[in-house]
Amino acid sequence: MFLHLGKGHMILSSRIVMIGDIDSSLHSKVTQNFINMCDEEGFIVDYSSGEPRSFILTEETIYYSLISSRTLEKRVNNFIGNSQ
Repeated sequence: MFLHLGKGHMILSSRIVMIGDIDSSLHSKVTQNFINMCDEEGFIVDYSSGEPRSFILTEETIYYSLISSRTLEKRVNNFIGNSQ
């Protein structure tokens, strides 16, 4: 299954390690440092036009999305529930 991240961008849901909320995640210094390091190394792809509401961590990349983490989670869970 593909997960739609907004503006026509999709990734394979099987590649997802974590879906996180930008605002709540950046309260942690450890997470801030991790995100900053990934940004400096070029591992972040911004599909949010500079206004991210969530991030999607895969093994290789962090994707920023303008769609909330809750909505993305529901989309993944709906697919999992429908496939069983």
